[in-house]
Amino acid sequence: MKYKQRKKALILLADGTIFHGKSIGKEGTSFGEVCFNTGTTGYQEIFTDPSYFGQLMVTTNAHIGNYGTKEEEVESDTVKIAGLICKNFSFEYSRPGGDASLEEFFEKHNTMAIADVDTRALVSYIRDHGAMNAVITTDVDNVAALKEQLAEQPKMEGLELASKVSTKEPYYFGDENATYKISALDIGIKKNILRNLASRDAYIKVFPHNAKFEELEAFNPDGYFISNGPGDPEPLVEAQAVAKEIIEKNKPLFGICLGHQVIALANGISTYKMHNGHRGINHPVKNLITGKGEITSQNHGFAINREETEANENVEITHVHLNDNTVAGIKIKDKNCFSVQYHPEASPGPNDSVYLFDQFIENIKNS
Repeated sequence: MKYKQRKKALILLADGTIFHGKSIGKEGTSFGEVCFNTGTTGYQEIFTDPSYFGQLMVTTNAHIGNYGTKEEEVESDTVKIAGLICKNFSFEYSRPGGDASLEEFFEKHNTMAIADVDTRALVSYIRDHGAMNAVITTDVDNVAALKEQLAEQPKMEGLELASKVSTKEPYYFGDENATYKISALDIGIKKNILRNLASRDAYIKVFPHNAKFEELEAFNPDGYFISNGPGDPEPLVEAQAVAKEIIEKNKPLFGICLGHQVIALANGISTYKMHNGHRGINHPVKNLITGKGEITSQNHGFAINREETEANENVEITHVHLNDNTVAGIKIKDKNCFSVQYHPEASPGPNDSVYLFDQFIENIKNS
């Protein structure tokens, strides 16, 4: 491989801590909330996941880019992370089925990346001090000015980001002659969720984040879905109103991640920002209904209040995260509604939880 001369770069955290590295291609400055993902594969899916909008992604896997990229392995049409921070960046790739290198992929999507970072030290620091705003930059001689700019960046808590990633106009996905019709509220939807629903004989109409219940109902759907997405769920009052109306009418409803939090808020359960969140493809969850354990894909920085959930006589906890006992799934008693805090579509894996899509379709059938 031809040696590439790369500029010095740094990561400046909101508390003033600095980590050093080198730029990959694009030079400049990018702001966001720094967080980390423990997945060993699936970097392309992570980078294009709308739930990561506005975040600087630290990958804990030592090698990133070694299997290149593939056109169809995306969760949205553009890169959604604010930037990548990694240890070893592979400029060349060895997968026969790859379309392009990760470097070419980032050039296409105008994405900034920094490599040669001590990611083990950085991740350890985030674990101890929590996810916080940060900046990655090649402007290494302007730290004082960057500190001032960083201090002006809005914090993730209270930040509404669904409108930044949601579709502007409704669109359809799947076979229009499918048995079931589903109205999906897009607050940051992943393509693999749509693929999973379509593969179960469903035709989906996807609506913008601020769509009213009447708009979703006009499609005459058999069921409703509220998607994953970025940011704080609390400002999403329109989505909460939609969830509340669907539940009141006892229509089949399924929510994932941000959608799960929206459903909780619609039932009077508050949410909170976690210390550093759950992001990875190896998170252990217990299904309290079946007693079975599941290894899950997770990506969230907010969670629902467990004490309030337990105290709510209309809500039952169905899944718990085994690392910290946070609520990982709920269902509404006497209503056709359930939700989970993790990703059963799990692109690229694991697939322990895909049964939840079958459960949703079964709920539709039974209704």
